[in-house]
Amino acid sequence: MKPFKVLFATNFKEPVLDFLTALFDLKKVGLKEIILTHIIPRDEVAYVPFGGYMKDEEERLREEAKINFEDWQKPISQAGIKSEICIEVGNTIPKIVEIAETEKVKFIAAGHKKRTTLEKIVIGSHTLELLRWNKKIPTLINKSPIHVEPGGEWVIQPSDHPFRRPLLATDWSEISNKALRFIASFKGAIDRVNVVHVIGLNIAKGINKTELRRLERESKERLETYCRYLKNAGIDAETHLLAGRTEEEILRLSKELKSTMIILGTTGKDRLSGFFLGSVSHRIAEISDRPTFLIP
Repeated sequence: MKPFKVLFATNFKEPVLDFLTALFDLKKVGLKEIILTHIIPRDEVAYVPFGGYMKDEEERLREEAKINFEDWQKPISQAGIKSEICIEVGNTIPKIVEIAETEKVKFIAAGHKKRTTLEKIVIGSHTLELLRWNKKIPTLINKSPIHVEPGGEWVIQPSDHPFRRPLLATDWSEISNKALRFIASFKGAIDRVNVVHVIGLNIAKGINKTELRRLERESKERLETYCRYLKNAGIDAETHLLAGRTEEEILRLSKELKSTMIILGTTGKDRLSGFFLGSVSHRIAEISDRPTFLIP
C-alpha cells in the first residue's frame, strides 16, 4: 500500500464538504495527505484603469479561503490524514494542473453541479475545461445526488462512499487497461466493481448476425479477463455486456446497480468497439448524477 496525496480543488460556490469527507475512506488504502486548493482568478484582482493591482482584494480573498480551509482541516485531522492549504492567483485550470503535477498527486478531486432540469445535472464549465486541459492526472468529479422537495426546492444529498461500488466502463484500449490497474490500487475501499462493455449501435448495425455473435463471445471473454484481474487483486467483480447507445447504457446501468461512481478512460479505439471513450467519457462526466472518475 503506497502512500499518496490527493489535490482537492474548490471555488467555494457549492457545498462540497460531504465530498471531501467521502475521501476519508481512502486512508486505509494509502491516502496520507489532502492538498486543499483554491485558485483566485487573476481577473478578480488584476489591474484596473488608474487603480493598478488590487492587492488588498487579493489579501481579502486569500484570508477568506484560508478561514474556510482551516475549518475543513479539523475533520481531516480527526480522520488521521494530513492536509496542506494552497491558495494561488492565476488562470484557474492551468494552475490546478500545475500544482497537481508539482505535488505528484494520485488524482485531482473537483467539480460542482450546475442546475438545469430535473433530468440533467451538469458540471460547471471550469470542471469540463479541467477534463479537457488535464492530460496526465486522473480526475474525480463530484456529483452529489440531488432531489427536489415537493415545494420545488433543490436538496443536495450527502455523497455515498464513492469507491464502494464503482462501475468500470471499458472499450479494451490501453487507456481502459490503465483504468483497470488504477482502480485495483484501491483494494480495501471497494466492495465490488461492475465491469461493463457496450457494443455500440454503429458497430452492431454494420455487421451480420454471425459476426455479432462472434463479437459477443469475444467481448464476454475480455470482460472475464478484467474480472479475473480484479479478483486476483482481491476485489470482487461482476461483468455486464450491453448493446445500444454507449453513454445511455452506461448511465442506465449505473442507476440500476446503484453504482457509487463511474470510471472511464478519456480516449480509446479498438477494432471490436471503434471510437468509444473520449468525447463519450466527457459527456458522461457532464450529465451523470453520480461521481465520475476519468483516467487520462
